[in-house]
Amino acid sequence: MKVFVEQQRFNQWWFRLLAVGVIVMVAWPIFSFSSETSGVNTDFWIVLLISIFTIILFVWMLFFLKLETKIDEQGIYYGFWPFNLKLKHIPWSDIKSVVVRKYNPVTEYGGWGYRMGFGAKSGAINVKGNIGIQIVLRDNKKLLLGTQKENDARNVLQTYSHKIASS
Repeated sequence: MKVFVEQQRFNQWWFRLLAVGVIVMVAWPIFSFSSETSGVNTDFWIVLLISIFTIILFVWMLFFLKLETKIDEQGIYYGFWPFNLKLKHIPWSDIKSVVVRKYNPVTEYGGWGYRMGFGAKSGAINVKGNIGIQIVLRDNKKLLLGTQKENDARNVLQTYSHKIASS
Protein backbone atom coordinates (compact mmCIF):
# COMPACT_ATOMS: atom_id res chain seq x y z
CA MET A 1 0.00 0.00 0.00
CA LYS A 2 1.43 3.36 -1.08
CA VAL A 3 0.85 6.31 1.22
CA PHE A 4 1.57 9.99 0.62
CA VAL A 5 1.99 12.12 3.74
CA GLU A 6 2.96 15.78 3.86
CA GLN A 7 2.98 18.51 6.48
CA GLN A 8 3.62 22.13 5.52
CA ARG A 9 4.01 25.25 7.60
CA PHE A 10 4.34 28.96 6.94
CA ASN A 11 8.13 29.04 7.26
CA GLN A 12 9.11 31.28 4.35
CA TRP A 13 11.67 34.00 5.06
CA TRP A 14 9.31 36.77 3.92
CA PHE A 15 6.61 35.49 6.25
CA ARG A 16 8.98 35.61 9.20
CA LEU A 17 10.04 39.12 8.17
CA LEU A 18 6.37 40.12 8.08
CA ALA A 19 5.96 38.65 11.58
CA VAL A 20 8.87 40.72 12.89
CA GLY A 21 7.32 43.80 11.28
CA VAL A 22 3.96 43.17 12.94
CA ILE A 23 5.61 42.59 16.32
CA VAL A 24 7.51 45.88 16.00
CA MET A 25 4.33 47.72 14.96
CA VAL A 26 2.46 46.31 17.94
CA ALA A 27 5.29 46.84 20.45
CA TRP A 28 6.06 50.42 19.35
CA PRO A 29 2.90 51.94 20.88
CA ILE A 30 3.72 50.30 24.21
CA PHE A 31 7.11 51.96 24.39
CA SER A 32 5.91 55.33 23.10
CA PHE A 33 2.89 55.31 25.40
CA SER A 34 4.94 54.43 28.48
CA SER A 35 7.52 57.16 27.72
CA GLU A 36 4.79 59.81 27.20
CA THR A 37 2.97 59.15 30.46
CA SER A 38 4.37 60.15 33.80
CA GLY A 39 2.75 57.34 35.74
CA VAL A 40 1.30 53.95 35.01
CA ASN A 41 -2.46 54.20 34.64
CA THR A 42 -5.34 52.05 33.43
CA ASP A 43 -4.89 53.10 29.80
CA PHE A 44 -1.32 51.84 29.86
CA TRP A 45 -2.38 48.41 31.13
CA ILE A 46 -5.13 48.15 28.50
CA VAL A 47 -2.68 48.98 25.70
CA LEU A 48 -0.10 46.61 27.18
CA LEU A 49 -2.52 43.67 27.49
CA ILE A 50 -3.97 44.14 23.99
CA SER A 51 -0.46 44.39 22.53
CA ILE A 52 0.82 41.30 24.34
CA PHE A 53 -2.27 39.32 23.31
CA THR A 54 -1.83 40.39 19.67
CA ILE A 55 1.85 39.43 19.65
CA ILE A 56 1.19 36.03 21.25
CA LEU A 57 -1.66 35.28 18.82
CA PHE A 58 0.40 36.25 15.78
CA VAL A 59 3.47 34.25 16.85
CA TRP A 60 1.28 31.28 17.75
CA MET A 61 -0.31 31.35 14.31
CA LEU A 62 3.08 31.75 12.66
CA PHE A 63 4.55 28.67 14.25
CA PHE A 64 1.57 26.37 14.64
CA LEU A 65 -0.53 26.70 11.49
CA LYS A 66 0.04 23.65 9.32
CA LEU A 67 -1.44 21.93 6.32
CA GLU A 68 -1.54 18.15 6.52
CA THR A 69 -2.26 15.96 3.51
CA LYS A 70 -2.48 12.17 3.35
CA ILE A 71 -3.38 9.99 0.37
CA ASP A 72 -3.87 6.24 0.76
CA GLU A 73 -6.07 3.41 -0.53
CA GLN A 74 -9.11 4.86 1.30
CA GLY A 75 -8.92 8.32 -0.29
CA ILE A 76 -7.53 11.78 0.40
CA TYR A 77 -7.29 13.26 3.88
CA TYR A 78 -6.51 16.89 4.64
CA GLY A 79 -6.55 19.34 7.50
CA PHE A 80 -5.43 22.87 8.25
CA TRP A 81 -4.60 22.95 11.93
CA PRO A 82 -6.01 24.51 14.14
CA PHE A 83 -9.14 24.97 11.99
CA ASN A 84 -9.41 21.22 11.40
CA LEU A 85 -8.44 19.33 14.54
CA LYS A 86 -9.14 16.03 12.80
CA LEU A 87 -8.23 15.29 9.17
CA LYS A 88 -11.18 15.49 6.78
CA HIS A 89 -11.62 12.44 4.56
CA ILE A 90 -12.61 12.43 0.89
CA PRO A 91 -13.22 8.82 -0.20
CA TRP A 92 -12.23 7.84 -3.73
CA SER A 93 -15.92 7.24 -4.52
CA ASP A 94 -16.63 10.97 -4.01
CA ILE A 95 -13.86 12.06 -6.38
CA LYS A 96 -14.57 12.73 -10.05
CA SER A 97 -10.97 13.60 -10.94
CA VAL A 98 -7.70 14.52 -9.28
CA VAL A 99 -4.48 15.91 -10.77
CA VAL A 100 -1.32 17.61 -9.62
CA ARG A 101 -1.09 20.98 -11.34
CA LYS A 102 0.62 24.35 -11.34
CA TYR A 103 -1.58 27.25 -10.26
CA ASN A 104 -1.37 30.96 -9.45
CA PRO A 105 -2.20 31.38 -5.74
CA VAL A 106 -2.88 35.12 -5.94
CA THR A 107 -5.03 35.33 -9.09
CA GLU A 108 -6.87 32.02 -8.64
CA TYR A 109 -7.43 32.00 -4.86
CA GLY A 110 -6.44 35.40 -3.50
CA GLY A 111 -3.23 34.19 -1.89
CA TRP A 112 -2.19 31.49 0.53
CA GLY A 113 -4.00 30.06 3.52
CA TYR A 114 -7.45 28.60 4.10
CA ARG A 115 -9.38 29.81 1.06
CA MET A 116 -12.86 28.34 1.41
CA GLY A 117 -15.82 30.42 0.33
CA PHE A 118 -19.31 30.09 1.78
CA GLY A 119 -21.28 28.04 -0.71
CA ALA A 120 -18.45 28.37 -3.20
CA LYS A 121 -17.79 25.78 -5.85
CA SER A 122 -14.04 26.15 -5.43
CA GLY A 123 -11.54 26.52 -2.62
CA ALA A 124 -7.91 26.02 -1.71
CA ILE A 125 -5.78 25.26 1.28
CA ASN A 126 -2.19 26.20 0.56
CA VAL A 127 0.84 27.33 2.51
CA LYS A 128 3.49 28.12 -0.07
CA GLY A 129 4.49 27.54 -3.64
CA ASN A 130 2.37 27.12 -6.75
CA ILE A 131 1.89 23.36 -7.11
CA GLY A 132 -1.27 21.72 -5.85
CA ILE A 133 -3.41 18.62 -5.85
CA GLN A 134 -6.61 19.65 -7.66
CA ILE A 135 -9.59 17.55 -6.56
CA VAL A 136 -12.90 17.70 -8.43
CA LEU A 137 -15.73 16.07 -6.51
CA ARG A 138 -18.75 14.27 -7.99
CA ASP A 139 -20.89 17.35 -7.28
CA ASN A 140 -18.38 19.44 -9.31
CA LYS A 141 -17.01 21.28 -6.27
CA LYS A 142 -13.26 21.79 -6.43
CA LEU A 143 -10.60 21.76 -3.74
CA LEU A 144 -6.93 22.46 -4.26
CA LEU A 145 -4.41 21.28 -1.65
CA GLY A 146 -0.98 22.85 -1.97
CA THR A 147 2.01 20.49 -2.06
CA GLN A 148 5.78 20.72 -2.03
CA LYS A 149 6.11 17.05 -3.03
CA GLU A 150 4.89 17.20 -6.62
CA ASN A 151 6.42 13.92 -7.86
CA ASP A 152 5.47 11.90 -4.77
CA ALA A 153 1.87 13.14 -5.02
CA ARG A 154 1.70 12.27 -8.75
CA ASN A 155 3.08 8.79 -8.11
CA VAL A 156 0.63 7.90 -5.36
CA LEU A 157 -2.30 9.35 -7.31
CA GLN A 158 -1.28 7.23 -10.28
CA THR A 159 -1.28 4.18 -7.99
CA TYR A 160 -4.88 4.83 -6.95
CA SER A 161 -6.22 6.23 -10.24
CA HIS A 162 -8.17 3.00 -10.86
CA LYS A 163 -10.25 3.70 -7.74
CA ILE A 164 -11.57 6.92 -9.31
CA ALA A 165 -12.36 5.32 -12.67
CA SER A 166 -14.21 2.38 -11.12
CA SER A 167 -16.41 4.44 -8.81
